[in-house]
This record gives sequence, structure tokens and C-alpha cells, in this order.
Amino acid sequence: MRPQRPPTTKKSSPQTPTLRVRALRLLGRREFSRQELENRLRPHIDGAAEADNPAALEALLDDLAERGWLSDARYADAVVRKRTGQYARRSIAQELKRAGVGEDVTLTALAALDPDEEFAAALALCQRKFRRAPADQKEKARHIRFLQSRGYSLSLALRVLKHSADAPDESGA
Repeated sequence: MRPQRPPTTKKSSPQTPTLRVRALRLLGRREFSRQELENRLRPHIDGAAEADNPAALEALLDDLAERGWLSDARYADAVVRKRTGQYARRSIAQELKRAGVGEDVTLTALAALDPDEEFAAALALCQRKFRRAPADQKEKARHIRFLQSRGYSLSLALRVLKHSADAPDESGA
């Protein structure tokens, strides 16, 4: 027969994390734009100790930016690196705008991309997705819709299709 253990009594009450703790946890996972982080933290103001001070969130965000832990430029660079090759410059710029990144920061981050490489990226993306040139108008329209959904212009999508139709089929069939 096993000896019985006395019941454990945990008297630690679950404390609600402060806004600073929540912000640091979020920033520890990935980069955020200032607006994104503000939107993530705003619902937690009511339960936080900072609820009596409405400017606490702004002061916290300013402090995080001052310390270099929150940076729209670093966020923009991370988004550009992640989305390049999958989405067009236009689509990346729209995503950054939705995240509240300033236009000057967006232009700086996108300046690292070579506009001439956009055609090569769209061609590679289309070849990975479809593996062969479109056989009829229905497939051609499907390819164009796919490229446009990724933010590429119609003229670029048509250039990609023209190039893939001119290129020899690499499937070996």
C-alpha cells in the first residue's frame, strides 16, 4: 500500500500579466509593427494595472521603440524577406500599409528588391505551381488569376505566360 501524500495547496493566484510582459512575449515570437502590437495589446488594457492611465499603452510602445525592441523598419524588412518570391512588390507594399508601416519605411524596405527580378520571381512561382505551360484558354486564365492574386500586374502575368509558352517543356513528356 502506498503512503498517501498530503494534498498540495497552491495559493498562488493567477496574476494577469502586465502590458509590458504581454508586449515582450509577443515581440519574442516575431517582429510586429507599432500598430499591430498596439492592436494586440489594446484589449488587455482593461484587465491590466495600467487601466487607470489611458496613455500607458502609448508610453509603453514609445519605451519599446526607444530601446530598439519595436521597429517598423525591422518589421518591414522581415515582411519583405518573407514575402519576396511569393508575392509581388505591390502586394507586399499593401500588406505593410495594412500593418500601419509608414510609406517612407515601406519604400526603404522595398528598395532592396530589384524590380527586374520580379519577372524572374513570377516565372519561377508559376513554374513551381503549374509545372507546364497552359494548354488552352481555360488554363491560361487560371495561370493569370493565380499571378494576379499574388499581386502581379496583368502585363507581367501575360509576359510570364508568353515566356513559358516559348520555353521548351521540361517535364520530359
